[in-house]
Amino acid sequence: MPRRMTGCPLLFAFLFAAGLVASTAGCTAALSTAMYLMGANEIDAQYKGFREKKIAVVCRPVASVAFRDPGAAHDLAREVNRLLGQNVSKIEMIDQQKVAAWVDEHYDGDYTFTEAGEAFGADMVLGIELQEFSLYMGQTLYQGKANARFVVYDMQEGGRVAFERELPQIAWPPNGGIETSSRQESQFRRQFIGVVADHIGRHFYRHDPAAYFAQDAMAMQ
Repeated sequence: MPRRMTGCPLLFAFLFAAGLVASTAGCTAALSTAMYLMGANEIDAQYKGFREKKIAVVCRPVASVAFRDPGAAHDLAREVNRLLGQNVSKIEMIDQQKVAAWVDEHYDGDYTFTEAGEAFGADMVLGIELQEFSLYMGQTLYQGKANARFVVYDMQEGGRVAFERELPQIAWPPNGGIETSSRQESQFRRQFIGVVADHIGRHFYRHDPAAYFAQDAMAMQ
């Protein structure tokens, strides 16, 4: 009786069959679809140390951002928290409402990210410095702009810096503005917060880089 193919041999057979169909049809659509379904387009996380850890996400804005949009840092931290909890397996996220309340008690910003981690008994802290956040390009056009730097502190190793990145400026949509008459500011703001959070979050889990194009298309809807 022929042996049933399992594991890698089955994968290669499936890809070979998909490639044969694509060749017969004179296109690569079938092969591309097969690769997409198997996650071949995804790239790995740059940092994988959050698995099975208790994580606090803390976002601290510079003074100018805090004055112009007092809720931006809280909203960004909440969305990053949600993305990590959704996409990193076996992770424990500290309640973002508790984090926000603690940060509000230190409204003057006179705290360190590691102090926040100690306050919540976190294994690790993702500290986000929101250096720029705006929604408008002129008076009648939306275009979100943000700059952020983020650092992962390992509280189990005395607050050691385990990972850090500074994002290039995010402009969304990247190629121009959106008429303010086309949507409410709250809707655009919520979408842009999601874009910035995604730029941060995807450093910590597998993701499809082509999703950026989907975000740009969403901006014009």
